[in-house]
Amino acid sequence: MATTPRLSIGDTAPDFTLADSRGEDLSLSSLRGRKVVLYAYPAASTPGCTAQACDFRDSLSSLQAAGYEVVGLSPDPSAKLAAFAAAQGLTFPLLSDPSKQVLTAYGAYGEKSLYGKTVVGVIRSTFVVDEQGVLTAVSYAVKAKGHVAKLRRDLAVDQRP
Repeated sequence: MATTPRLSIGDTAPDFTLADSRGEDLSLSSLRGRKVVLYAYPAASTPGCTAQACDFRDSLSSLQAAGYEVVGLSPDPSAKLAAFAAAQGLTFPLLSDPSKQVLTAYGAYGEKSLYGKTVVGVIRSTFVVDEQGVLTAVSYAVKAKGHVAKLRRDLAVDQRP
């Protein structure tokens, strides 16, 4: 598999419509007029993805107060996402992309290094989309732990919950 093309700051965020953890469709275009933090993660209920989701959960009120909506994206089916959201008290949308088409469009699916081996999978990534649908921040291969705190610093979002 060739390297997946990556997005850059200033690109228009690819639009999508995907089912969330409740089986309801959510489109990026439906969030136009709001700033969106879209984060891609490999698999619900794994240690790293749980830590990252809980960091977003714990930062949600301050991100929302600064005008950001948080949306998670993974290849997991909606039922698995629903169980994950319930178990971790996640109140932001978790989107299901089993075809990996949206993940690929964002450059968040492809070759990556895992424990020194090249594998194909979800590349943990974060995208910040402005009110007009333009990317204002793009981060690939982010760490599960500590990334939300760095994102908050980069966005100048109050560090208090």
